[in-house]
Amino acid sequence: MGRLSGKVAIVTGGASGIGRGTAELFVREGASVVVADLQDDKGAQLVEQLGKAVSYLRTDVAEERDVEALVAHAVKRHGRLDCIFNNAGLAGVGGSILDTPVPEAEAAFRILFWGVVFGMKHAGRVMREQQFGSIISTASVAGIDTGLGPHIYSAAKAAVIHLTRSVAKELGESNVRVNCICPGGVATPIFGKAFGLATQVADQTVEIMKAALGESQPIRRAGMPEDIAKAALFLASDDSTFVNGHALVVDGGLTRGRRWPEIEANRKRLREALGVPD
Repeated sequence: MGRLSGKVAIVTGGASGIGRGTAELFVREGASVVVADLQDDKGAQLVEQLGKAVSYLRTDVAEERDVEALVAHAVKRHGRLDCIFNNAGLAGVGGSILDTPVPEAEAAFRILFWGVVFGMKHAGRVMREQQFGSIISTASVAGIDTGLGPHIYSAAKAAVIHLTRSVAKELGESNVRVNCICPGGVATPIFGKAFGLATQVADQTVEIMKAALGESQPIRRAGMPEDIAKAALFLASDDSTFVNGHALVVDGGLTRGRRWPEIEANRKRLREALGVPD
């Protein structure tokens, strides 16, 4: 038996990247999964790949009615809802705050933050009635520290972290756990899409991003979707029934500060400046 045997999960943004990796892992661990996305072709491919354990529903998480319908679909199909992984996202608008276009910033915030609110709201209603469930959201290390993502993206992810902690206080009393995951640099198509590349082209940039991100943290490789999926598995499973209101950092040590060679080089420079032998 798998760690999610008999459980039902929703994964938004589940047709590619972290979401796809999570859907695949959840199915291997025994769950029935409803994948929500706007990439219909990839959603259909995932259903064909994973079989009857998966269903796909076209969902725009920026629209509350879509998220409400998504939760209703999962409950009607499976009779319960054990987990929702609010994962859908995008990099959003970048550049200087002085040049930030407000409509694009608002659209990004609606997906990155309000999409999580809608997931918590509608899944939370079902889970409170059941008196069990796990709500997981994708935040980011960019929501913890500065300089790790665009301004609007970083602010939205910081909001997701604080929302997680706040909602955990409320729903925890109904035995519903609310946690989030803060990935570091993970090699997914989101980077290519952030630079305006078409989806098919962005998919081809993953190998490039693996190399580019491999030098950023003490663990000398890029994060991969399965790294985040394994964290989501822990939070969705009964292994984490006493974990609530937690922001789980999965970043290879990126947020622990500068890499050790840089620290050592700086120490050497300081000793030289002070005339102290090394």
